[in-house]
Amino acid sequence: MASASTFLSHPNHHANDVVSSAICQFKSCSFASQSTLFCSKFASKSLSLHTAPTRPGRPEPACASDSEPISASHSHQTFDVLIIGAGIIGLTIARQFLIGSDLSVAVIDKSVPCSGATGAGQGYIWMTHKTPVSDLWDFGLRSQRLWEDLAESLSEQGLDPLQLLGWKKTGSLLVGRTPEESDMLKGRVKLLCEAGLRAEYLSAIDLLVKEPELMVDKDTGAAFLPDDCQLDARRAVEFLEKGNRHYSSKGRYAEFYNDRVISLLRSGGSGEVEAIKTSRNILHTKKAIVVAAGCWSGSLMCDLLRESEVVLDVPVKPRKGHLLVLENFNSFQLNHGLMEVGYVDHQTAIPLPNISTSGLLDHDGQTLSVSMTATMDTAGNIVLGSSRQFAGFCTELEESIISCIWDRAGEFFPKLREKSLSDFSKSREVRVGLRPYMPDGKPVIGPVPGLANVFLATGHEGGGLSMALGTAEMLADMVIGNPEKVNSAPFAVHGRC
Repeated sequence: MASASTFLSHPNHHANDVVSSAICQFKSCSFASQSTLFCSKFASKSLSLHTAPTRPGRPEPACASDSEPISASHSHQTFDVLIIGAGIIGLTIARQFLIGSDLSVAVIDKSVPCSGATGAGQGYIWMTHKTPVSDLWDFGLRSQRLWEDLAESLSEQGLDPLQLLGWKKTGSLLVGRTPEESDMLKGRVKLLCEAGLRAEYLSAIDLLVKEPELMVDKDTGAAFLPDDCQLDARRAVEFLEKGNRHYSSKGRYAEFYNDRVISLLRSGGSGEVEAIKTSRNILHTKKAIVVAAGCWSGSLMCDLLRESEVVLDVPVKPRKGHLLVLENFNSFQLNHGLMEVGYVDHQTAIPLPNISTSGLLDHDGQTLSVSMTATMDTAGNIVLGSSRQFAGFCTELEESIISCIWDRAGEFFPKLREKSLSDFSKSREVRVGLRPYMPDGKPVIGPVPGLANVFLATGHEGGGLSMALGTAEMLADMVIGNPEKVNSAPFAVHGRC
């Protein structure tokens, strides 16, 4: 498995995603580029970086094969920006630098994309559960609009955003089942409309028309946002990787997967971080290092700063989640994405009175919450969630939690009760991921105090997919010096870490 791979375009780019590298023989190249895949055009000044020669007729990653011996010495390479973490946050940040500047970028990860929280995501790009005037509101709205712009630009090029991103404008339903919840939802709809969004409160009768499978009674109601969307995380990552790799042949992009970051290397004079040491390479930076390692960002920064005078405690921690995907369940159809009110409350892990969620459970001494979320993915599979628990870095599948998710979904959808979970033993997938949780519910985006060229982008919890493009834009603007589109102060590292 690889460590340092510079990818060129390939008709089936996942076939050779990761290869082992010894010392690669490189040749220099300079370039000027235009990108249509990522929907941008810009002039690029000449750079001198490295790509590897390839066999005629079939472009290959620019490194040696598994059969070659691994060198004991580290290879040295230089990039303008180094990004640690190849989840949706890291890959979108890389994309932003590639399309919005002429900087060169390397993405480093101890594993491969979609092996963490990104690959386990449900894909909601929603505003219905966000609150106007909150710190996250403008940021979330900006990020949603960037996703919409990307989908529209693909359509304008004659490409299919559904195929490339799994993009669907499903609309969202935030469902309540008590008088208290209905009153809260009516108030939320009023706020959302005043903030300029299309929103509507649906009574039980109107809700049943929208979702015939949903069980309703006189107290059931929902906030409906017709413009909320969803995407498929894995398709989106594939799109991002393919677009980023377009720049590798021009000397501006490289991936170092299965290559663990070991330490920061600082200048003896200025003390500025000038490189990172990985298990296979020493990668130098001219501009910035971005740590976007999800729930591992805190422990990684602790390890990297162990010998430093910089004191930083990033309080991000893993919050485990399960999703249940049911395949070939053709008799069950959903028209929108759905979420119960309790999902919003359980983001803070504090039960609220008079809220009819499944509540907080004691699960082997851990705080566990299970709330109904439901949608259909691009393949027509039913995706049910979701659980939240603090279980350290354990990613073991827990059948008892899957049973809780199934039972909770059955309380909302009677048709599910007609089947046993065991009926899907051969036609189900379970996704388990670790969300990067921050105690105040906001991501950390910005420079690390005392290390001017080191930046953090983590702590999005369950909103990494929805906030990815906004995060990428904000972070890149900080590094490049562009004016802010959204106030970044609420997400600053200083005062929170």
